[in-house]
Amino acid sequence: MEQGMDRFDAMRIFTRIVELRSFTQAAHDLGYPKATVTHAIKQLETRLHVRLLQRTTRQVTPTLDGEAYYQRCVRLLADLEETESVFTSAAQQPAGKLRIDMHSTLGMHFVMPVLDRFCARYPLIELEIGMGDRLVDLVREGVDCVLRVGELGDSSMVARRVALLEQITCASPAYLAAHGTPRTLAELDGHRAVNFFSAQTGKVWPFDFRRDGQRHSVTLPGTVSVNNADAYHACCRAGMGLIQAPRYHLEQALAAGALVEVLAHLRPDPLPVSVLYPHHRQLSPRVRVFADWIASLFAGVH
Repeated sequence: MEQGMDRFDAMRIFTRIVELRSFTQAAHDLGYPKATVTHAIKQLETRLHVRLLQRTTRQVTPTLDGEAYYQRCVRLLADLEETESVFTSAAQQPAGKLRIDMHSTLGMHFVMPVLDRFCARYPLIELEIGMGDRLVDLVREGVDCVLRVGELGDSSMVARRVALLEQITCASPAYLAAHGTPRTLAELDGHRAVNFFSAQTGKVWPFDFRRDGQRHSVTLPGTVSVNNADAYHACCRAGMGLIQAPRYHLEQALAAGALVEVLAHLRPDPLPVSVLYPHHRQLSPRVRVFADWIASLFAGVH
């Protein structure tokens, strides 16, 4: 093993190669020359007397032994980081790079305006923030945690719910003047929607309503479908149809009279907001303080 590099360093190198499927990316991520990374793995395989990685022209994958060793490494490294954080100032002053990916509309509204407070409180953490609404492969892309809206289907992640956002159905006064104001689900017949579709699947999200404890899904026709929240709201303000969205993003338009809520007694279930992180990173002080800070930001938000 190279001078100054211990077994834990070699384990960190190995786990990053498995996660990123690349020697080059792992070297860049950890700040080592590629030769150092290659040498560390060669030494590791020699010491363990097993082949840990399968190299192809396109990517690097763990062997069966490598996969078993990886699972043990991530547990050991998480335990090491937690143990050290208890006995050093790292618990109070976490340091290092923290890669975050967040839902763009949510991030711009709640997080970015006050991000300077987090940076002032934790000056040793270097943030790398991706914005978007796509699903991120946290482990493969090296992302530490993600802020997401909606129900979550991925059980391989640790999910911490931080808020429930009230959703409303609304339209512009001009649209309601032309088409009437619906007061029941039956009266939605003949109405139009600005539809929102998933960037991942292309599927249009139906409107949801809660009546007598039952959830009702309604699909409305429309001439425009979008996959961006700002475009969604703009089309509604322009009188192109009904929309259904979290209230927080519509407050100003509602207060100004540019949009009007309809079917308030049939509001859909609130939308959950969650911080997600991979199981093996759940003990990282950097992730923990960011998740705690996000939770405090959303305390009282609805």
